Amino acid sequence: MAFLECQDLIKLYIEEQSKIQVPALRGIELAVNEGDLIAIIGPSGSGKSTLVNLIGGIDRPSSGEIILGEDIVTKMNSRQLTQYRRKRVGFLYQLPERNLIWNLTALKNVMLPMKLSGSWTYSEQKQRAMQLLEDVGLDRRIHHKPPQLSGGEAQRAGIAVALANDPDIVLADEPTGELDSVTTMKIIDYFKSLNKSLGKTFIVVTHDYRFANMTKKAMRILDGRIVGLHRAIDPTTSLAAREEVIYVDDHGNLRLPDEIRQQAGIKNHIQIEMREGFATLIPVRGDTSD
Repeated sequence: MAFLECQDLIKLYIEEQSKIQVPALRGIELAVNEGDLIAIIGPSGSGKSTLVNLIGGIDRPSSGEIILGEDIVTKMNSRQLTQYRRKRVGFLYQLPERNLIWNLTALKNVMLPMKLSGSWTYSEQKQRAMQLLEDVGLDRRIHHKPPQLSGGEAQRAGIAVALANDPDIVLADEPTGELDSVTTMKIIDYFKSLNKSLGKTFIVVTHDYRFANMTKKAMRILDGRIVGLHRAIDPTTSLAAREEVIYVDDHGNLRLPDEIRQQAGIKNHIQIEMREGFATLIPVRGDTSD
């Protein structure tokens, strides 16, 4: 059994003016093993932030189930969800002001979640905070406040805050959306390093396809559905050799990415040719009205 399971997650929102139900997630199926570092990649409006909010216990699904370890998150009451968010989940957002308190030093920011949990002594808080800041390369910036940090440094401090309470899982929502390319690659390297050294489970949701090569596995989300998987062909060797796998749901439906349809010249119909051990999809040319 996977460490995190999302089973047939559906989330509906009510459109304010029309009062019509609008689906944000349409039957998401997701399985993540403990210690995984995965990316979920999709454009704006694809449902990736909604998925993070559901896994993090910030919002509830319209239907479906979320299981983390042995706990069914979707059956928790409000008080249990507060404890779940406080102790079991670390959050990292796109904007530093959502991750950090502006008038506290980096050290105090990382200590704060531990203080609020009531599970750490002051000495333990300070020792762990200093170690985490060292892990993200900020050991010389511990007494600096967020306005004194660069964008990349502030985001690295946010990573330390997300890890402060020793959570089971870290959820990062567009963590590099405000950063330049060089700083983005540094943040990716820190995710990989911390995942390896701490063994924590990381889920990064982003529109940035550079994250597809960050891990052995990256998922594509579109219109509220997981539509594909980008993974290393041989995880034991190199991440450079990749393959694209398309997700088939429980009803046998699959969605071909637009770039594949365009490259193959697929419009509305395909012919399936069965051979030993595999099937070939062939674009249908000409009139298909009959």
